[in-house]
Amino acid sequence: MTDYTDDPLYVILRSKREATRFQILVEIAEHQPSIRQQEIAGKLGVTPQAVSEYIREMVDEGLVTAHGRGRYEVTKSGIEWVLRHAEALESYARHINRDIIQQVAVWTAIAREDIRKGDTVGVLMQDGWLYATKQEQNATGRATMDAKPGEDLGVAQLSGLIEHEEGLIHVCKVPRVERGGSRKVSPDLLRAAVRDAEMVAAVGLESYVALRKADIEPDMFFGSREGVIEAAFHGRECAILIVDEEFTDFLKRLEATGLAYTIHDLLAS
Repeated sequence: MTDYTDDPLYVILRSKREATRFQILVEIAEHQPSIRQQEIAGKLGVTPQAVSEYIREMVDEGLVTAHGRGRYEVTKSGIEWVLRHAEALESYARHINRDIIQQVAVWTAIAREDIRKGDTVGVLMQDGWLYATKQEQNATGRATMDAKPGEDLGVAQLSGLIEHEEGLIHVCKVPRVERGGSRKVSPDLLRAAVRDAEMVAAVGLESYVALRKADIEPDMFFGSREGVIEAAFHGRECAILIVDEEFTDFLKRLEATGLAYTIHDLLAS
């Protein structure tokens, strides 16, 4: 019999206490090391005394470290706890979006040809974009408006499977600056690693500089982890250069999403 108390998704959705702990840990991680408990309390709708008690408990459990009044940091164990629960929530959200909401939602596609309101259209994905066409496809829906070629078009009552392949992610580890940073990266190995990528992302200034040294301008920097995952889900082959201290956590995220990836060694010999 399944022990639901060990299921991160069950814990977060069923327990207000655990949901509050999750939110407090996220707030600390975002604003550490200087944290105002009153601000957290205002955001979460609880009392500052409750926030103080939650933080005290998490310090005792090793999820948070305290460095004097109002100075806290999330520990490695705390980060792993947040990631485990965040991944469960992300997977649940994808299930809702893919398997439930699509039954009642209006999807947006690009019209391939002249389409009239009420037409039955085939829906396909190409190069990461969703298209509607009068040609038969495995997925079909009903046009909610008139559209000319290239215009955005609403598609309702979507049924069937939208055929597309998820993109491969090339993951490249770059040392932090105190371990050599971009100076340790071989430009030739870097160019070879990202050669087939349609989109290139960087996490950390060391990664950004390494790309620039190889005469490559990244497509993403801010929010690049999420951007790469979304692009791969839409069929785009991507490469991400990521600093070594965040490398393992990103791989865990990829494992949770089920996306295919390959790891490249960029260190110059």
